Amino acid sequence: MTAEMIAPAWMHQQISAQEYESWSEEQCAGVEIVDGMVVVGPSASKRHNRLARILANALDAAAGPDWNADTDFDVRLHDVPLNNRHPDVTVYRAETIDVTPSRPEHVLLVVEVVSPGSETTDRIVKTDQYAKAGIPFYWRVEQAPTGVPITYTYVLDPATKGYRDGEMFTGVIEAAVPFPVAVDLRAV
Repeated sequence: MTAEMIAPAWMHQQISAQEYESWSEEQCAGVEIVDGMVVVGPSASKRHNRLARILANALDAAAGPDWNADTDFDVRLHDVPLNNRHPDVTVYRAETIDVTPSRPEHVLLVVEVVSPGSETTDRIVKTDQYAKAGIPFYWRVEQAPTGVPITYTYVLDPATKGYRDGEMFTGVIEAAVPFPVAVDLRAV
C-alpha cells in the first residue's frame, strides 16, 4: 500500500498560501498547515467538542459587542512558510468577522483543549507559535482524570514574544481577558 492510496498527493507536498486559498472547504476541514505541510489530527471526542463549545459560548457572552468567540476558526499565523492553525476556541475582533484569512492581529485569545495525541503540540509547539505571532492570551485546557478540567492561562510578554504563566483554574474559570469571564466546567 502506497502513501498515495492512504492520502492524496497534496498532503505530501509543501504548499503556499495561494495554493491553500484555492482549496475547497472540504479539503481545508480538519487540517492545519505547519511550515507549509498539511497536518491532520484525529477527530476530537464528544467531551473535547463539548468543552470547547461551553468555553466559546461563555467567552462570546462575556465579550460584549467588540469581540466574538467561535470554535470553527482558522488563524493564519504567517504566509511563508504557511502556518495556518485551527484553535479549539478563538476570540477575535467582531469587525473582522468577514476578513479572510484571519490574522493574529485580529485575535485576542486562543484556547486549545488537550486530547490524547496532542499533548506535546498543545503544550509546547502551539504555545511558541501563538506567542511569536503576537496573540495576547493563550489558554490550555487539560482534561484531568478526575473529570474536572484544569485550565492554564498564559499572557504574552511583548518584549520577549513569549508567554508568561497566568493563573491556573480547576473547574471554574473566573478570569479577565480584558473582559471578565466566568465558566463552570465541572459538569463537562
